[in-house]
Amino acid sequence: MLDETDSAANSRLAELLDVLSHLDTEAASTERGDLDLLDTAELVVRMNAEDQRVPLAVAEHATDIARAVDGITERFRRGGRLIYIGAGTAGRIGVLDASECPPTFGTDPSMVVGLIAGGETAIRSAVENAEDDADAAQRSLLELELTERDTVVGISASGRTPYVVGGLEYARGIGALTVAIASNSNSDIGAAAEIPIEIVTGPEFISGSTRLKSGTTQKLVVNMLTTLSMIKLGKTYRGVMVDLIATNEKLHARSIRTVTELTGVGIDAAAAALQAAGGSVKLAVLMLVAGAEADPARAALAEADGILREAIAALS
Repeated sequence: MLDETDSAANSRLAELLDVLSHLDTEAASTERGDLDLLDTAELVVRMNAEDQRVPLAVAEHATDIARAVDGITERFRRGGRLIYIGAGTAGRIGVLDASECPPTFGTDPSMVVGLIAGGETAIRSAVENAEDDADAAQRSLLELELTERDTVVGISASGRTPYVVGGLEYARGIGALTVAIASNSNSDIGAAAEIPIEIVTGPEFISGSTRLKSGTTQKLVVNMLTTLSMIKLGKTYRGVMVDLIATNEKLHARSIRTVTELTGVGIDAAAAALQAAGGSVKLAVLMLVAGAEADPARAALAEADGILREAIAALS
């Protein structure tokens, strides 16, 4: 006979199986039962056709994404942060987006943060049962001293990951902006967040492999959350990165090229302006366009909250 522990475990398993059976991300497509019989070229065509569904599905949620971008931007302006929380692939996508912001936009590493269930180890290796710890994200958010000025974006393909649900519920309880990115409708994380972004793209190319279309969807959305909020903060000018940090030879060359393209000066003049500006592309461009020295140009940028277009207008 089953003891009470076994009975409870079987009951939870049956409940989970029932939940999974109703998720689009877990469904098996009857159109792909013959994948192992196809030649490679046909497999490429089939998989690419599935991937093409993703940007179209994302476009249907433009209003929700724009609302999230505006909320994130407003909190950035008040000194707030953007914090991603997720498990597995979803967590890695948040960590990746956060790690790309400092070199791309010149942000402090604390401005955009990625938290993944299981910690740093989980970035490269699976950490068993980490996603089931509903209190772990809250503990991490407490360590970060989360406030109402921050934004927490929970990412989960299934939309039911306990780690993400717990983190969003805690964040919303203290007044932080909460956003959920899920690949199933009527999701648990959507219900826990102020702004649910539930983008359904149908069964995965390989049933249940949510690193595929779901992962691509998540990457497209987080790209927009950070890129568009940074544009609104003045981190770009005429579609070009002007707050990048030259941490290697390639980025140094890109800095010089950016200055030449935006100002029309030659390489030597661009390099000299960059040196006078302490390596700041934005400041170098302002100095050259407005014909200003470094100190007044720096003051104009500060007055314009770092928005180059406004600083140029002020000095012209």
